[in-house]
Amino acid sequence: MLDRLERLPADSILGLAAACRADPNPDKVDLTVGIYMDEQGRCPVFEAIRSAQQALVAQEVTKAYMPPAGDEAFIQGMQTLVLGPDSAALAEGRVGSVQAPGGCGALRIGAEVIFRAAPEARVWVSDPTWPVHFPLLGSVGLTFETYRYYDPASHGVNFEGMLADLQRTRPGDVVLLHGCCHNPCGADLSLEQWGEIAALAEQRGFIPFVDIAYQGLGAGIEADAAGLRLLVARLPEVVIAASCSKNMGLYRERAGLAMFVCRDESSAQAAVSQALVAARGIYSMPPAHGALLAGRVLSDAALAQSWRAELATMCERINGLRRELRHKLAASSGRDFDFIERENGMFSFLGLSTEQVLRLRGEFSVYMLDSSRINVAGVNRRNIDYLAQSVAAVL
Repeated sequence: MLDRLERLPADSILGLAAACRADPNPDKVDLTVGIYMDEQGRCPVFEAIRSAQQALVAQEVTKAYMPPAGDEAFIQGMQTLVLGPDSAALAEGRVGSVQAPGGCGALRIGAEVIFRAAPEARVWVSDPTWPVHFPLLGSVGLTFETYRYYDPASHGVNFEGMLADLQRTRPGDVVLLHGCCHNPCGADLSLEQWGEIAALAEQRGFIPFVDIAYQGLGAGIEADAAGLRLLVARLPEVVIAASCSKNMGLYRERAGLAMFVCRDESSAQAAVSQALVAARGIYSMPPAHGALLAGRVLSDAALAQSWRAELATMCERINGLRRELRHKLAASSGRDFDFIERENGMFSFLGLSTEQVLRLRGEFSVYMLDSSRINVAGVNRRNIDYLAQSVAAVL
């Protein structure tokens, strides 16, 4: 049976990263996979996470299954982090949550519940969006529509086109939104624009599904969640997928949360019951380690303060890299790259053609996606001049 299978190509992003690792050029630059890297090119472990892990290892007395919904400290901490301590929806008991294997698991559980509630619902995704959104949500059986989002000419949000496309939504449709630090373009909605999306959702009757994977890496923890919180304050139903991979560095630990903001407490409990049945059929029980670490950090005042400070430093470094890269590219090429500084988070389109990107790989060992999407956090003081000069050479 298995000998009938065809060999499939590797994931395009992971395949590029592997090609970069195999490249013998000592000056090679890896801007492919969306992982935060420090100045030494390492994905660091937060000191708060390290402390929580040491305490957990010393105190843990069992490896029994987690509760089906997950660790309570993690759930409560994440709900407060994302929705805010003054959330009326939380106070009213209208939020039901289920721990999931990372942000991907949270997206899948959200899609499962949506399909159970409305199998005919269409999911509207931004053009462009993170490519994995399609298999994560589409494998459930949901169908897709796209809305205009990124304007390559201005390197910003095509908000007029976005609103025009979302005028075609039907009641019960789902609109997938990036909570902050849009992947792959880095262009985010303003708070005023979030308000217009809320008004349109009220008018058209669609449900926002917010993927918030980078809270704290754009403009700060509170600012990055402001648009999402506005939706929750104004709308009766919002689905949220949150991740600790980036803002706590728990990539390999797979700690995520699927949240369902509902009209009332009874509906929230029903959503959780459906999510748990869906989870049982996919991965059965949630993984423990990452959520236990995140729960400890979020529930301990000293650890939370340490984590927030370190996250703020990471955010400042990314924004500083954006400023420096903009100036280095401008100095090397004579062109204006001011859009890099206007964007948020780890990603940006440099606006290069596929041919120019291929030249960068072949001639300079500078690796980025064919779309010229780069991971800004892959830039450091050792490679930024070489990167700028290489880009200038292919322009």
